[in-house]
Amino acid sequence: MSVPREERSLPTAGTMTAVVRDRYGVNALELRQIPRPELSADGVLVRVRAASVNRREWYSVATPLFARVFFGLRRPKERVPGVDFAGTVKAVGRDVTHVRPGDDVFGGRVGAFAEYVCVRNAVVREPANLTFEEAAAVPIAGLTALQGLRDKGAVRPGQRVLVNGTSGGVGTFAVQVAKALGADVTAVCSTRNVELARSAPIASSTTRVRTSRAATSATTSSSTSRGADGGRSRLAC
Repeated sequence: MSVPREERSLPTAGTMTAVVRDRYGVNALELRQIPRPELSADGVLVRVRAASVNRREWYSVATPLFARVFFGLRRPKERVPGVDFAGTVKAVGRDVTHVRPGDDVFGGRVGAFAEYVCVRNAVVREPANLTFEEAAAVPIAGLTALQGLRDKGAVRPGQRVLVNGTSGGVGTFAVQVAKALGADVTAVCSTRNVELARSAPIASSTTRVRTSRAATSATTSSSTSRGADGGRSRLAC
């Protein structure tokens, strides 16, 4: 039996708790009660269960001078920071068909550091094998890697791809995306992140990692892991 997509699933009137700021700086962040987002005809109201912190949040909160061109010269344009989120759908607009109340979802919307967020098209169902915390870490970093390699780079099977900074947020996803596209991947990280890189999906139980005593990353690598499309990966640390 289908569950009707009704806006009555949750009253949109009322308040919610959110991280709010009226000026720049970490000390300006406060927990306040603010109005809950209004549900539009094409909107999805999500009860946020987890939200992630990216470099974007650092720029929008600490805001070095050059970043104020984007976030507001004198005061923040975005009172509630945060973009990446994961949670449970509480209500949907009459035009929404791809999710329904009760679905666990993740996506991106400015204002994610709050109890609720209303999002339009940037929300999808959450894979059953992910926690809310894991899903909330995907959107910005994962989309950056996907767009860079698939859309802009047009990576094809058999091509060689070098990922510099594979232990970072985007780098971790970039290695996986490149492998899924069938590329021959070389991943580079500093020696202090060897164990993190070893535990990432780039590595297999037979991957050998050789490190350098140099301050910078060494250029030696070992090749073992093979992706679903035949993409091979090397780990250079």
